[in-house]
Amino acid sequence: MSYKQVKRMTPAMRIIHWVNAFSMIGAVITGLYIGHPYYQTFIADGAVDKYVMAWNRYGHFMIAIIFDVTSVIIAYLYFFSRFEKPYKKLIPNGKNVTEFIAVLVNLLTLNRSKKFDSSHADSFNTVYFTIFHILLIWMLLTGLQMYVHGLESGISSIGAWWPWLLHIATDWTIPFTGGTLMDVRISHHETMWWIICWVVFHIYYQVWRTIFWKEGDIAIVIGGSKFVKE
Repeated sequence: MSYKQVKRMTPAMRIIHWVNAFSMIGAVITGLYIGHPYYQTFIADGAVDKYVMAWNRYGHFMIAIIFDVTSVIIAYLYFFSRFEKPYKKLIPNGKNVTEFIAVLVNLLTLNRSKKFDSSHADSFNTVYFTIFHILLIWMLLTGLQMYVHGLESGISSIGAWWPWLLHIATDWTIPFTGGTLMDVRISHHETMWWIICWVVFHIYYQVWRTIFWKEGDIAIVIGGSKFVKE
């Protein structure tokens, strides 16, 4: 039996993947500290004198900007990528729904049934990744709402237009989450745990596919390719 090499990710897609992965680790670490400063007691001097919270907030904000940039790039690639256009897998037509169900059945039956082509991005994985990006967008909107709350004067170092724009874009998250800024904060925190759950299943599923399908799926994020039976 022979295998053929199939390209699944471009270098740009792999870079975005790892930038997101490492950014997420940094965002979780700094975000947990902002919500609950758990390690300041291990520092000899007062945390306030070393600006521990300020550095964590600065790092968290810089990471959020990276997420902003990569999110815009990913959104663009969803529709205009020359490699593949993921939005086509999100259209709920008969072909995509059938493929989605087939991949789900394949997962639930531990590969006893495999009635789809695994050489390309399937509908199940595309929907799964789309949920992830929606969660990231929600984190950005709720995070920016908490950030703009600190610009109460309506003035920033780059002008009044910045707080104004953030209010326009994110004020709706307050009534949407319950009516107070604390509701926004709680939603931001809870969404973080949903993202962590997503990542756990994502890693599990990539290892699972590598073991059951025997097509080298785990190598896609390294070399950009996998191998399928001819």
